[in-house]
Amino acid sequence: MVLPSGHVIMKQNSAAKNAVRTRQPAELKRAGQQRAQETRSAILDAALVEFASRRFDAASIRSIADRLGVQHPLITYHFRSKEILWQAVAEHVFERVRSERDANLSGSDSASAVERVKLAYRALFRFSVEYPELHRFMLQEELGYSSRLQWIADTILKPLIAWLLPQIRAAQNEHALPAVEPIIFHYMLVSLTSTLSGFGPEISATSNLSASDPALVDACWRTIEQLVFKPSQASRAPAGG
Repeated sequence: MVLPSGHVIMKQNSAAKNAVRTRQPAELKRAGQQRAQETRSAILDAALVEFASRRFDAASIRSIADRLGVQHPLITYHFRSKEILWQAVAEHVFERVRSERDANLSGSDSASAVERVKLAYRALFRFSVEYPELHRFMLQEELGYSSRLQWIADTILKPLIAWLLPQIRAAQNEHALPAVEPIIFHYMLVSLTSTLSGFGPEISATSNLSASDPALVDACWRTIEQLVFKPSQASRAPAGG
């Protein structure tokens, strides 16, 4: 993930200030809001990398500021504490996951349940390849129970899963997916879709393959489709059929 440097942020702010005299108050307000939003987004991206690289207790506002090349008061101006920043990162990244899912599902109302399930996990797969920090961010909290893990489960994960589980059950009722507890099926798919993001460095170390190679990415998804979403005819047949 390429992050804007502090020099770039300051250059953008300087260029914006040079245009102040020629703008109306409403335009100035919009410009200020746009600069603030861009700064917040840059901070959240840098914080995601920091929290994905280190456990929460080891991460620091100063390290995040160093990643951006800015003074740490700029970060505490937008996010008053490390806990608030961590929660904002979680909301930020999962909102992007949700948007990616919705974009994939657009126009799929008439699709079968298994097709909707496939589209949802394909979106997660594609996002995790592009942003492997998501998997690592979650892994830092999953190493042991924490209040942050419970917060993200209650606030973000459960609403996402609440949409998925009925879709999984409907596909199972059509004998289009393996008959396993839906929540277990979900986490099995999370494991499969995070293979490249979770093992990317190890894949590179043990082979001449790159986890970001588009050909490998496509081959990985095709394999998931064949393993999960194209079951044998026997598994499709109703019991006793």
